[in-house]
Amino acid sequence: MDSRPIGVFDSGMGGLTVLHECLVTLPHEDFVYLGDGARLPYGPRPLPEVRRFAREIASYLAASDVKLILVACNTATSAALPELQGELEVPVVGVITPEAHAAVQATRNRRIGLLATQATVTAGRYERLVRTLDAGAELIPVACPRLVPLIESDDPFGEQTVAAVRDYAAPLKAACVDTVILGCTHYPLIRPILQRVFGRDVTLVFSAEETAHEVAETLARKGIENDEEREGAYRFLTTGDPELFRAMGRRFLQLPIDAAEHVELSALEAAAA
Repeated sequence: MDSRPIGVFDSGMGGLTVLHECLVTLPHEDFVYLGDGARLPYGPRPLPEVRRFAREIASYLAASDVKLILVACNTATSAALPELQGELEVPVVGVITPEAHAAVQATRNRRIGLLATQATVTAGRYERLVRTLDAGAELIPVACPRLVPLIESDDPFGEQTVAAVRDYAAPLKAACVDTVILGCTHYPLIRPILQRVFGRDVTLVFSAEETAHEVAETLARKGIENDEEREGAYRFLTTGDPELFRAMGRRFLQLPIDAAEHVELSALEAAAA
């Protein structure tokens, strides 16, 4: 048994939707979550910059003696996962591979849509994975720069969000996709709006559950699970405002967040030096 925690990170709070599934799937494990609130959003940033941020955070978590790192951010996974897996001794899991696999399994006409940040679309990682799994499948990506700010606003289910979803859905509906990957950890929060706009005939894929199962399988394969008889704990770190993280984070986690600790950016930079 290995009692060390699992490290999870994201540019902000969207990754809490993935953490929620991990807490349900692995209730006996401890988790430490780091949200990079001081530098969000990652989506509009150049890929090399996102890669540097991810390397700093992952190095910081590895130095904090976590036993596995989950990159609970589609943009950071797109930009940095192979590099992190090659550089760090601790196992590193991302969120994209489970989603690509689920989409290929779900599609009937082999036309798959992707809603994601600009950086995730630019990286092209989803397209490569989908083509690897099914060379005959077509991926139609759409960058959605307006969605994350709207989802984090005081009115995430308002008319502005509905209008933005309609705009981003239009090219995918025109392309007759039957499956859409929600390629950002924020998007499940507005899943009812997305499903209404696309209709029931379109399958929405967000694989937080599959990602949690991949974490569980990796722990088992490495022999580093915790004692299944115990109840795990979780704690939160942020480079941004701890009170804002605590208040808004509950919306994403759907569980109590009693407190969040502040981490200076200089500490992350030092860890990767």
